[in-house]
Amino acid sequence: MKKRTYYRNAWEEFDAEKHMVLISGPRQTGKTTLARDIASRQAASVYFNYDVPTDRAKLLKNPVFFEETDRKKNDVPLVVLDEIHKYSDWKNYLKGVYDGYSDAFRFLITGSGRLDLSRHKGDSLAGRYLHFHIFPFTLGELFSSSTAAVSASHLKTIPQTNRPARKAWDTMFHVSGFPEPFMKGTEKSYRRWAASYHSQVIRDDIRDEFAVRRIDRMEMLYLLLADRVGSPISVAALAGILKVAHTTVTSWLDVLERFFLTFRLRPYSKRVSRSLVKDSKLYFYDYRRIDDPGARFENMIAVELNRAVTLWRDFGLGDFQLLYLRNKEKQEVDFIVTEGSEPLFMVEAKLSDPTVGPQLKKFQSMLNVPAIQLVNQPGIGRRITNGKNTILVASAADWLAGLH
Repeated sequence: MKKRTYYRNAWEEFDAEKHMVLISGPRQTGKTTLARDIASRQAASVYFNYDVPTDRAKLLKNPVFFEETDRKKNDVPLVVLDEIHKYSDWKNYLKGVYDGYSDAFRFLITGSGRLDLSRHKGDSLAGRYLHFHIFPFTLGELFSSSTAAVSASHLKTIPQTNRPARKAWDTMFHVSGFPEPFMKGTEKSYRRWAASYHSQVIRDDIRDEFAVRRIDRMEMLYLLLADRVGSPISVAALAGILKVAHTTVTSWLDVLERFFLTFRLRPYSKRVSRSLVKDSKLYFYDYRRIDDPGARFENMIAVELNRAVTLWRDFGLGDFQLLYLRNKEKQEVDFIVTEGSEPLFMVEAKLSDPTVGPQLKKFQSMLNVPAIQLVNQPGIGRRITNGKNTILVASAADWLAGLH
């Protein structure tokens, strides 16, 4: 199994530009392991973890503690600041150390909460940092020989059978793509891991940062959302069940997303008549917690596509977005990827039925872009004609393994 080589290559490309580099993503996706691996390859480095009490004390006593790093005359040490976003004044701290020490040190910042740095005009860090995201294991990472890349030919080419990818996909289906349960590969190991993971994020990370008084209700919201994966989310309905204000549910959904428990997709509406324009669909990074096989399969594809689109954007390949299609007649295609505001390709998820439905044909004819139907069955690969277009029908594992 690769030691997150995909992301180490990403770091090397980003590091070449000598910016402050930020890495964020869900808790327990390997950010600390990656940071330590990167630091071990440097001539001089210092590793700091805000979760370690002695490290916190060191920062409070001497904010520029890294100046004491042993190095040779021409070394430019790497300073790794892990989970620094938990420090109450972290943004100003990073601005200060970058402005004062960017010529003498390089900085790698990691966090399990969203690392939102202001990009407003006049901000001391504007244009001086690069940000990329780390995800749970995806097929695009495990079976890629390079970092993020957009391939137009991949959207129309019948993929080759990839048995190792199918094996990894089956493992993910039963234990998720998070490194610890994935590497162990058993549902028992997943259940042990999951028993503490979600409560740790909600009751430790989120409560510590936001002092949420109704943390039990937020946990209940998180549980309720598992049955709503793949469907437009009704905030009003959730507020009624939880007996809290509409604005409270909205803010809690934002917090769950900020801490990488969930992510939401907006509807695409630019060239779709009678399209939905407001209601988002929600997905989990830990899709194994979803009981319904069809919804779990759709969620797995959402994570794969989200990883690809996010890293395409992180690497400056374009302004890509992952959205979905749905009109007021409730006709829907699960996913559409756009570049700028223009549609690029669409993807439909089918658990076992390779038959292409009328909705995918209709939306493809309307938008005139490549369409792919992914099926959770091996040995499927063909193209069907849809007017002037073709639709690719393929086994999910084979096609996603080539999505870099």
